[in-house]
Amino acid sequence: MSGYIKDTKWEKSKMPAHQSRSRTRDRGNVLNRPEFMSLNQPLRTSNAEVRGLTRRPGQMKHQPSQQPEYTQESTESGKDRRESLKLPEEDCMQLNPSFKGIAMNSLLAIDICLSKRLGVCAYTSSPWGSVRSMVTLLALTGHGITWICGTLLCLTRSNTLAGQEVLVNLLLALILDVMTVAGVQKLVKRKGPWEMSPGFLDYVAMDVYSFPAAHASRAAMVAKFLLSHLVLAVPLRILLVLWAFLVGMSRVMLGRHHLTDMACGFALGFLHYSLVEMVWLSSSACQTLISIGTLSWSPFY
Repeated sequence: MSGYIKDTKWEKSKMPAHQSRSRTRDRGNVLNRPEFMSLNQPLRTSNAEVRGLTRRPGQMKHQPSQQPEYTQESTESGKDRRESLKLPEEDCMQLNPSFKGIAMNSLLAIDICLSKRLGVCAYTSSPWGSVRSMVTLLALTGHGITWICGTLLCLTRSNTLAGQEVLVNLLLALILDVMTVAGVQKLVKRKGPWEMSPGFLDYVAMDVYSFPAAHASRAAMVAKFLLSHLVLAVPLRILLVLWAFLVGMSRVMLGRHHLTDMACGFALGFLHYSLVEMVWLSSSACQTLISIGTLSWSPFY
């Protein structure tokens, strides 16, 4: 054993001094460890980059048109990549919303929540599904087709000039209400709180969308019109106002409209009444319209 130690010492003494110093330096270098060997390796370049770097200046002069094509293709690919990474607008979040935007979104959320909770007759399986047919019948009393047909029937049975004058103006108010509500609904295109397809009468009366509520507008206009031009007792007046409110609520209970749709419908109904009162047709104008409608009008009479 002692002889082996002496031999190793003799070999170390025979080793040159610069080799011993390099081994000591390598042993002390941390980057020579196996786990850090990848840090000492040079960066790998692709063959295309090497060819591009080793290309002679003469070749670059003879091929000036290839560089714009490459840059154009790279810019187009970059644009396509950015467009593919873009999110749709409804998925993006506004980082700094205004106070008005926050208030409007909060009110809309409350409106949708309350409207869905009040839609207790939306389906037969709803909590009040057993009275759905009665609520539907109540809503039918405020339908535009019902009132237009009823007004025409009363107009054919009326024999007094005053009665015909009131009925003709009521008919014009109903037509104005139907056309105005249909136009606003077509512009806004707001859907109801529940996914329900419109019925046949709704398509006939052009009551397809949710905002504003056509039944509420019509009920408010008719109730105000009858209260102004008919002499009614106090109980009948109370019943007429209650009927207008229940007609508007019936559509909310059936899941057709939101609460804000009903409120805006009531406001639009009062506006229609004010417009009809401003352009009220006289008795002679009403008689002319009746004569034209019955094909018995003569311009020389």
